Amino acid sequence: MATCDDVRENVKKYYGSRLESSGDLQTSAASCSVSSCPVRRSVTDALNQVHPEVTKRFYGCGLPFPAKLEGCRVVDLGSGSGRDCYAFSKLVGPSGFVTGIDMTEELVTVSRQYVEYHQKKFGYEEPNVTFVQGYMEKLGEAGIQDDSTDVVLSNCVICLCPDKRAVLQQAYNVLKEGGELYFSDMYASNVVPDHMRQDAVLWGEGMGGSLFWKDLISLAHSVGFSTPRLVSASQIMVHDCELKAKAGDISYASGTYRLFKLPKSPVMSNATVTYKGTVADFPDQLDFDSSHSFKKEVAVEVSGEMAAVLRSSRFSPDFKIQMLDQPESSSESTPQYCHLNPFLLADKRGSSVKQCSKTCK
Repeated sequence: MATCDDVRENVKKYYGSRLESSGDLQTSAASCSVSSCPVRRSVTDALNQVHPEVTKRFYGCGLPFPAKLEGCRVVDLGSGSGRDCYAFSKLVGPSGFVTGIDMTEELVTVSRQYVEYHQKKFGYEEPNVTFVQGYMEKLGEAGIQDDSTDVVLSNCVICLCPDKRAVLQQAYNVLKEGGELYFSDMYASNVVPDHMRQDAVLWGEGMGGSLFWKDLISLAHSVGFSTPRLVSASQIMVHDCELKAKAGDISYASGTYRLFKLPKSPVMSNATVTYKGTVADFPDQLDFDSSHSFKKEVAVEVSGEMAAVLRSSRFSPDFKIQMLDQPESSSESTPQYCHLNPFLLADKRGSSVKQCSKTCK
């Protein structure tokens, strides 16, 4: 069985030298950033200002751009060529700061070449982004301190990591109380069998290391995070016939989830919450996740955990929160979490890549 070090070395080779651009990937993962949710203008503007050479070597599968990033300290796990980091650099503004971490030397080198370019492009007196080479399972060794970060972001790289629990634990550790892990990744419709996990190409494409979507929920709870909240999802198409055959009955989806670091003993009481309309880009309605959409000045009853998220996170000033007497209902001994299934959401919203750059002949 391959060790974690073996997997890392294979991924480094796959992304550092074998792939010249996202078009070399054999799945539509890199194309799946065509989200089922509309992309707000500030994100589009930020992405359009990223240097073309950086964008060329982008391999992500989603658009992990949560609202209200201005002034935040952000860490991007698996920052690659730096595309998302430079967009975050624009969105956090001169008072925020972005740290990108990646284990692949070639990609870190590419990303560092454009720090000054983007600083001048955005009109900042000082750079507000830095790139470090290191492992997302070892953020402390890379110089990222515990309880120092507002938002941890990631775009389709956790599926490339053999120890996903360590990644989530490290993200939890570096976040401040109320902080958020917001990430896009590839998910499998079932548990990926061992023989697929041993295939270097399947792993490099994200298919061998994709997490069964239900396992994310238990994994998040085990390290202390709130229940994941599904934001958006897209079906992922496999272009290569050989890889398709290896995958068998397993299908793949790109899912974007948000997880929060709640206080140690949060009050879990249902609440009535009213959105004030104060989040930039969302004056009339804030789409928090696929199950929660808050209209301005319209009171909505939410669960105890959702109320705790809103009270403790950076969104607290944007809501009027009135606690209710009743505690959160625990009528279901084993929650089904169907609303967190990325495959169901992608089907519901008709979100998939219709045309593939590589197809079977």
